[in-house]
Amino acid sequence: MTVRSLNKISRKELNDIRDKTIKESTLNDFDKKYRITVHLGTCGIASGADIIKASVEDKIDRLSIKNIIFTTSGCVGFCALEPMLTIDSFDKKSVTYYSLDEAKVEKIFEHHIGKGEIAADLEPITKKSRLYDFFKFQESRVLRNRGRINPFNIDDYIANYGYQGLLKAIELNNSDEIIKIVSESGLRGRGGAGFPTGEKWELCRKATSSSDIKYIICNGDEGDPGAFMDRNLLESDPHSVLEGILIAALAIGSSKSYIYVRAEYPLAIETLTHAIKQAKEYGLIGENILGSKFSFDVEIYEGAGAFVCGEETALIKSIEGKRGMPKPKPPFPANEGLYGMPTLINNVETFSNIPQIIVNGAEWFNKIGTSTSKGTKIFALAGAVKNVGLVEVPMGISIRDIIYKIGGGISGENEFKAVQIGGPSGGCITEEFLDIPLDYERVKEAGAIMGSGGMIVLDEETCMPNLARYFMDFIQDESCGQCVPCRIGTRRMLEILEAITKGKGERGDIEKLEKLGKAIKESSLCGLGKTAPNPVLSTIEYFRGEYEEHIETQKSCERLHVKIKVKKV
Repeated sequence: MTVRSLNKISRKELNDIRDKTIKESTLNDFDKKYRITVHLGTCGIASGADIIKASVEDKIDRLSIKNIIFTTSGCVGFCALEPMLTIDSFDKKSVTYYSLDEAKVEKIFEHHIGKGEIAADLEPITKKSRLYDFFKFQESRVLRNRGRINPFNIDDYIANYGYQGLLKAIELNNSDEIIKIVSESGLRGRGGAGFPTGEKWELCRKATSSSDIKYIICNGDEGDPGAFMDRNLLESDPHSVLEGILIAALAIGSSKSYIYVRAEYPLAIETLTHAIKQAKEYGLIGENILGSKFSFDVEIYEGAGAFVCGEETALIKSIEGKRGMPKPKPPFPANEGLYGMPTLINNVETFSNIPQIIVNGAEWFNKIGTSTSKGTKIFALAGAVKNVGLVEVPMGISIRDIIYKIGGGISGENEFKAVQIGGPSGGCITEEFLDIPLDYERVKEAGAIMGSGGMIVLDEETCMPNLARYFMDFIQDESCGQCVPCRIGTRRMLEILEAITKGKGERGDIEKLEKLGKAIKESSLCGLGKTAPNPVLSTIEYFRGEYEEHIETQKSCERLHVKIKVKKV
């Protein structure tokens, strides 16, 4: 990368960098015949991908191989098969090797690099292999760059049409037109509530205050157990997030942004810090961006890991240096947010959608999805499913297709029981609802919420009261304690659930849980408190028999064999 701390990049140079990087990365039979990419997301590194990277570098150096481009990328999404590497060849299709160790790397170099033949006995992923179904049934838009770019190299992002959305937005020079495109796209916030993005931008653009200051906050707190969508984007494609933020700033008239990232995401923070530094060196963040009058600055704020700081007003207090506690609304942050100024808050995935919408137009985005939920959604597919990983699917796909076509079905010999959607604030969806179109309204009708995108598949061995106890334990521990219904109510619900799962439940406990749950939903101050009872209420609705059996037999979860008991609806 060329450092440009003094001579900021022009619009022409942006395109020149793209063309030059594409040319340098093109494979040919004379100079660069292979490209080896080791995938280094958090999941890969935890599985030993850094060791695989060192092994590949050592092989290239020791064998003095000259016709290879070696690079790294973030996660490709198929987390269950890490560590992985992909080989692109001049004369062959892309091949991905998985579950690697140093012996397998040796075999890859012996056959694929040395002899020009795929190491077939390693059963790599190709477009003809069964494992490719994980990718085949997805719609990669936000994740379009996964496995393709080095997140530490801004030129890679530019080569894949990065910052073209920002360039177009600057050329439009019309905030009304930018917001119109976003509104007509039908994009809804991907952080959980699903509020129309364009409408939120318009509210913030029109907001007035005692000064001209407006802030943008990117919410990367992501506290749901089992969720890792935002982490992956920040690690693997940070410039897509920055570009979305910059476009939003143009639209509402902001000059300052905070990206709120939990401190437990060290790689995401490292990658994002480096991306901001590169963007500043290129003049894409700073004064007079791309030769325009637009100036903007970005700062990372590391959160301490409180789940409640995913709620926007609590997040604002955290940045202000106060205890992260929600406050009543209105006023909404769009009118009175950070330091009392109008503030736009969207999450990581929402901002990552923006550049493509500006480049390709509203119709391109909303041609897929349902009537009320447009575009794609990323889910963290986990639990009792064969293919664990990050998946991006078109809105309107059935949950069954996600679990069985992309996820490969239930792992082991067990049967499907339910899928928990929406994290600790969500609910369980049973077999009867697996074929509903996946959108905000239909998921809510089925007893869950879309949430930020956690999707945990449960098999027949799962004890549903114990699952509810787990989520309630998490919620109670993370409650900010500000309002009585959430602070005391969740504690009482947890005590009842602990008694039931330990074989000490009493008659009437189920009714107490229902009564408490409804009271907490109706009277809690913030959205987190209002949704806290969802896992308990949904498991009681569909698996009431398991609660009753625990109480009647006085057996704990360890002593009670749980079979499938689904309420038919």
